Amino acid sequence: MSHIITKTENFVFNLFKENLPNTFLYHNFTHTKRVLRSVNEIIENSDINAEDSEILQLSALLHDTGYIKLREHHEEESVKIATTFLEDQHVDRHIIDAVNECIMATKFSDSPKSELGKIIRDADSSHFGKDYFDEASEFLRKELELQDVKTYNTSEWLAENIKVLSQKHQYYTDYALRNWQEQKETNLAGLIQSKRKEKKRLKKEQMKAQLKAKAKDASPERAIQSFYRTTLRNHMKLSDIADTKANILLSVNAIIISLMLSTLFSKFDNPANQFLIVPTIILMLSSITSMILSIIATRPNITSGEFTKEDVENQKVNLTFFGNFHKMKLEDFEWAINELLKDKNYVYNSLTKDLYFLGKVLDRKYRILRVTYTIFMVGMIISVIAFAVSFKFTPNADFEEVIKSSDDKAINIIKLEPFTLEDYFI
Repeated sequence: MSHIITKTENFVFNLFKENLPNTFLYHNFTHTKRVLRSVNEIIENSDINAEDSEILQLSALLHDTGYIKLREHHEEESVKIATTFLEDQHVDRHIIDAVNECIMATKFSDSPKSELGKIIRDADSSHFGKDYFDEASEFLRKELELQDVKTYNTSEWLAENIKVLSQKHQYYTDYALRNWQEQKETNLAGLIQSKRKEKKRLKKEQMKAQLKAKAKDASPERAIQSFYRTTLRNHMKLSDIADTKANILLSVNAIIISLMLSTLFSKFDNPANQFLIVPTIILMLSSITSMILSIIATRPNITSGEFTKEDVENQKVNLTFFGNFHKMKLEDFEWAINELLKDKNYVYNSLTKDLYFLGKVLDRKYRILRVTYTIFMVGMIISVIAFAVSFKFTPNADFEEVIKSSDDKAINIIKLEPFTLEDYFI
C-alpha cells in the first residue's frame, strides 16, 4: 500500500471518528474498509495499472466522506472533501479529477460511464454478492430509521431489498459477474423465501386478529346469554326455596292441629278443663292461618293459555311461559316460535318479560311467606303464654276436681294425705 493510500485511510478514519454521527450504522468506516477490500479484490484479479489502482483505492476511501455534512447528495460533498485533502497532499490534478469522477460514479441512480467507474460501483455494492449481506442490510434499515429517513417493517424491507436486487442493481465488471453474481442470486432467493414466510406469518396474524375480533364481537352476545341463563336459574332456585318453606309450614301446622284434635279437644267434655279452651283456640287459629297462607303462597295462577297472530306480530306475547300457549294448537305454536326465532330482539324481550314476571311471582310468594312465618311465630308465643296463664290462675279446687276423676292414689297426692312410696305403687 502506497504512502498516500495509508495517509488517506488515516484521514478518513479520524474524520469519521470526530465528525460522523453514531446513527450511521451502515455508512461508516466499516463500510469504507469493505469497499476498499472489494476494490483490491477486483484489482488483484484484473489487468489494472498502478495509477488506476491508486485512483480506485483513493476513491473507495473517500467516496462516503460527504456523510459528515449531509445525506442527500453526499457524493458532491465527498468530492469537495477529497479535492481539499488530495490538494493538501500535493496529488496530481489528473488523479484528483479521476478520483472525483469515480466518487460520482457511486451514485446509485446513475449508470457508470468509465471502466474505473464500473469497478468502484461494483465494489460499493459488493455486499449484495457477499455472505454478510443480511447483516449489512439490517444495519442500513436501522440507520434509515434512526435518522428519520424512513421506517420499514420486516415485510416492507424484504420487498424493498427484493426490488433493488432484482430490478435496480446490476454488476458491471467481469470479475463481479463471475464471482459475486451467484451469491447475489442466492441472497435474492433467501429474500424471496423470507418474504413468503413473512407473508404466511402475517396471514396467520391476520386470521388470529380476525378471530379475536369475532370473539370480541361475540363476547357481548355470550355475556347476554349468560346473564339470562344465570338470572333465570337463580329465580327458579328462589322459587323452589319458597315452595319448600311453605311445605315445611304446612307439615308443621298439620301436625300441631292433629295433636290438638286428638289430645286437647277430648278434654273439653270435662267442665274442669274449660281453662284450656282459649289457649287452644289461639294455637288452632294461628296454625290454620299459617296453613291457609302457605297454600295461597304456593297456589298457581290460572292463565288464558291462548294468543293471536297479532299478539305474535306485535311482540306482545311471551312464548317462554307455558301459561301463554297451553291451549294453542301445535301448528300455531310452531309458527309462533319460528316467528320468535327470526328476531333476536324478540327473543331477548321474551326472556326479559319472563324474568320480570318470575320476579313478581317471587315477590308475592316471599311477602306471603314472611307474613305466614310472623303469624306462626306470634301464634306460638301467644299460645304458650296463654297456656301458662291459664294454668297459673286456675283455682286449686277446680284442678282438684279434675284429678278426682282419675285415681284415688292421685287424689291422695293432691290432698297431701300421708302415704309411703310403697303405698303408692301397691
